[in-house]
Amino acid sequence: MNFETDKPVKITIFSMPIQLQIVRAALEKMCQMIGFDDDTTGGIILSVDEALTNIIRHAYDGSDDKLIEVELAQLSENDGGLKICLRDYGKYVDRSKIKPRDLADVRPGGLGVHIMKEYMDSLDYQPGDGGGTLLTMTKKLQKQEAGSDQ
Repeated sequence: MNFETDKPVKITIFSMPIQLQIVRAALEKMCQMIGFDDDTTGGIILSVDEALTNIIRHAYDGSDDKLIEVELAQLSENDGGLKICLRDYGKYVDRSKIKPRDLADVRPGGLGVHIMKEYMDSLDYQPGDGGGTLLTMTKKLQKQEAGSDQ
């Protein structure tokens, strides 16, 4: 099934971990409509969940009353896939300082950037107008997924 719209889905949530499930549900449905397989959908959801968790933890220092804007858009018909924009209004972190920790350093946390780079085709961090960060991630639809009937 093709999503067939040039209008993005926009969701605004508070920086509360419980509200991430709303984004996960919308993202899962959109991935299905675009035609991603279950494994790819899971990787996309995990990547976005990690990014949102990082926003809450690092941009907002764990505060649960700040806004996060989420925009989900289908890539053009030629490209096929999904574009995800996450906008926060917290502390901007210079992209050069966003580094995943060494995978040999076995401990909880710190793998979000590794996960996002593993599953997504592109990540782009930009300072937002008026502060904060705009993170744009894309995932292209592979030919075998595009041809499957879900």
